[in-house]
Amino acid sequence: MSDVDAIERLLRDFRDDLRDARSPEQAEAVRVRHLGKKSAIKAAFGTIAKLEASEKARFADALNRARADMEAELEKRTRELDAAELERRFAAEWIDLSLRGVAPRRGARHPLSEIEQRCSGVLRELGFEFADGPEVESAYYNFDALNISEDHPARDAQDTFWISGGLLLRSHTTSVQARVLSRRPRPPIKIVSPGRAYRNETVDASHLAMFHQYEGLWVEAGLTVADLKGVLLYVAERLYGAEHAFRFKPKFYPYTEPSIGMDMACSVCHGEGCRACGHSGWVTILGAGMVHGAVFREFGYDPAEIQGIAFGLGISRMAAQWSAVSPMKRLYEQDLRVHEQVARGQR
Repeated sequence: MSDVDAIERLLRDFRDDLRDARSPEQAEAVRVRHLGKKSAIKAAFGTIAKLEASEKARFADALNRARADMEAELEKRTRELDAAELERRFAAEWIDLSLRGVAPRRGARHPLSEIEQRCSGVLRELGFEFADGPEVESAYYNFDALNISEDHPARDAQDTFWISGGLLLRSHTTSVQARVLSRRPRPPIKIVSPGRAYRNETVDASHLAMFHQYEGLWVEAGLTVADLKGVLLYVAERLYGAEHAFRFKPKFYPYTEPSIGMDMACSVCHGEGCRACGHSGWVTILGAGMVHGAVFREFGYDPAEIQGIAFGLGISRMAAQWSAVSPMKRLYEQDLRVHEQVARGQR
């Protein structure tokens, strides 16, 4: 190509194709066709060296002006097409933010999970760490290592679910404490062990065959009953509020000596007695005691040199109290009406 008129034809073809472009992608195709490496104008630049000296300057100037015009017009058209595409997307994706939302219904934590997290938050302040263990347990960790021999009456009271091979579903999460002590860690030891426990119980308003416990163990030299009562009172006041009345009472557990229970004044009857508290005016919230010397000796610790406190909270009962669900078994049933009512109370 060495004809200036031919350059005008190139411009006309370019403008016709650019006018027909209806999208940024089509505009890019026009660029490749008319300004790319294999375009006619690129080939025209290659013919300049073959021209006479008198024609080279005029033809090169015309080519440069044509290429500049193409690039300017292409840039303008591309901006127009980009803006049109953006407007099209805005129109297609427009949302009226003044309309009510269509989000799914908001859920909530199960009351048991809520209580477990509350307990963990309080005991974490005191330096306790989480420990876990299997729900299918051996009789050794569930009974024998905890000073509950084969002929001990406590085995009848905790008549549990037995599995082949001498295994059973653990009747308390105290088995986790036994497993931790069996590893002989160096004191101080401060752990909590929440989880499910199983007992062959008749299901009623306050008992279930499967329930949740939250137990703690603190082992260190020099611990006394005063430390035990201090920890329990701190935990109870943080969980229930310092405005409630609490009391301690003697209890019996094979793996602690001495053993105590902790009661809270019934918040339903305000101490006057009702069905919720068995007409006593008090509700038991936890059991505890000093770790029995036989348990320490079983795992190679000297009870004359080391002491421990252990406590357990029945968080199934606590969750029922906190969420005002009665009887307690409703927390474990798949009744959405109960859980929706609890969820509304959490908001």
